[in-house]
Amino acid sequence: MNDKRTSAELPFWELVREDFRTVLENDPAINSKWELFFNYPGLRALFWHRIAHRLYKKGWKRLARIIMGLVQMNTSIDIHPEAVIGRRVFIDHGMGVVIGQTAIVGDDVTIYQGVTLGGVSLNKGKRHPTIENGVVIGAGAKVLGNITVGEGSKIGANSVVIKNVPPDSTAVGIPARIIAKGMDRSPKSQEKLPDIDAVMLKYLIERLRLLEEAVATGNTELFNKDQELEANYEIFIKTIENR
Repeated sequence: MNDKRTSAELPFWELVREDFRTVLENDPAINSKWELFFNYPGLRALFWHRIAHRLYKKGWKRLARIIMGLVQMNTSIDIHPEAVIGRRVFIDHGMGVVIGQTAIVGDDVTIYQGVTLGGVSLNKGKRHPTIENGVVIGAGAKVLGNITVGEGSKIGANSVVIKNVPPDSTAVGIPARIIAKGMDRSPKSQEKLPDIDAVMLKYLIERLRLLEEAVATGNTELFNKDQELEANYEIFIKTIENR
């Protein structure tokens, strides 16, 4: 994008129009602009947050909290009015999304249902995550604490992220581990996130098959194949441990 202005620098209605365009451009399920008002709680929550955030910054904190409390009852989306949310943020479906008080969400971020940007401390100060530009956070993921998810990264569904994620990386699991770097930045690449449990299960099944066949036939060449499989396993372990 050539326009480098932040969400705070953009005129309110220009920012709102951009939010509406973001949904139209990113959701293939939409058939009419009228659906924006009835079928997109994430968009409604974001609209009211834009208002509440400005009120909060001007000192109308109680009113801002009341507005977002009503939004929570209407949409099941809980966003603190002080949270900073950038441009072209797409909250898809949105049910159960929680964005804490000191969270910072950059531009072009996609957040799926059930995501929590939460804290792990009751101390005042920065205690919620910073999500940099272009990040995709899968359904049910929990990003906790004063950590940073680097630009262009992907967080797999139901992952629990408690450490910094480098830019252009993919993190999955509980707790989340970095399993890939230099990933495709498009939101559709979320579909390509690897299933580390499936990879591990495939490895165990294949290794057991080779060992059983080697013992039954006495074919020593099969043991060589097992060594190759073991080498691949070591590479896999080093990847998920982010060594």
